[in-house]
Amino acid sequence: MSNYSLSHLKELEAEAIFVIREVVAQFEWPAILFSGGKDSIVVTHLARKAFFPAKIPMPLVHIDTGHNFPETIAFRDNLVKELGVQLIVGSVQESIDKGLVKEEGGRNASRNALQTVTLLDAIERNKIDAAIGGARRDEEKARAKERFFSHRDDFGQWDPKNQRPELWNLFNGRKNMGEHFRVFPISNWTEMDIWQYILTENLAIPSLYFAHQRDVIYRDDTWLPMSEHIRLRDEEEVVRKHIRFRTLGDITITGGVESDADTLDKIILEVAATRHTERGNRADDKRSETSMEDRKKQGYF
Repeated sequence: MSNYSLSHLKELEAEAIFVIREVVAQFEWPAILFSGGKDSIVVTHLARKAFFPAKIPMPLVHIDTGHNFPETIAFRDNLVKELGVQLIVGSVQESIDKGLVKEEGGRNASRNALQTVTLLDAIERNKIDAAIGGARRDEEKARAKERFFSHRDDFGQWDPKNQRPELWNLFNGRKNMGEHFRVFPISNWTEMDIWQYILTENLAIPSLYFAHQRDVIYRDDTWLPMSEHIRLRDEEEVVRKHIRFRTLGDITITGGVESDADTLDKIILEVAATRHTERGNRADDKRSETSMEDRKKQGYF
């Protein structure tokens, strides 16, 4: 009798596909939160597998701050065209113009926190009752508290002390009017799992993840990419470095690392050897010890 067993990655894949199918079974208007980063790319690929040969039966939602890497936007548009799915774009600039949010000022101004209002507005306008995201528990301590099905109240807020048990992979999607869920199919994946899966599945990813020459400045212990949105300080100078990015966000807050990893194999070796966290170069996470949890309680990703 043959012994049938799944590899580690296949087990993670099967679990994630089960969660995604469960979302479609329990909710009326699900959507995938798509940032153009590696995690949302993997989630989108898993959704494609879950319903193949049919198309992904839900739209992709991207919250555009107006400060994205141009490479990320180009990748997003190409993938949407390839998949033939609907793309819903929430614009932070539009939220600013309408007076829904106020642009930050000062030396460390960022549009990252402003995404929350734009996201909640997009969820309400499109009647989305389940927003599937690519967050993983190993990324950050606040995300480690998340369940697969994360309940949000009618204000879009998250209460980490009021989450539902998920025994034996039973997911409770019951909600009241105005409430919705965030769902995280790859919660149990690690950064290494993501990269190995991308290699195994031969997935396309933005060129930003590979080492390349770029104009950067050194600020707050990281290399920030130079752009039209960066205001140079008196002591700063623009230098050219061979860097790559481990995580993608706004161009104003996403720090790069010096690297020569220009292939997936080299990236995997680099991740295996590093002793620094994946989000250690994200300026938005450095504002306070609880910055991520505070934003999540307000309705952030």
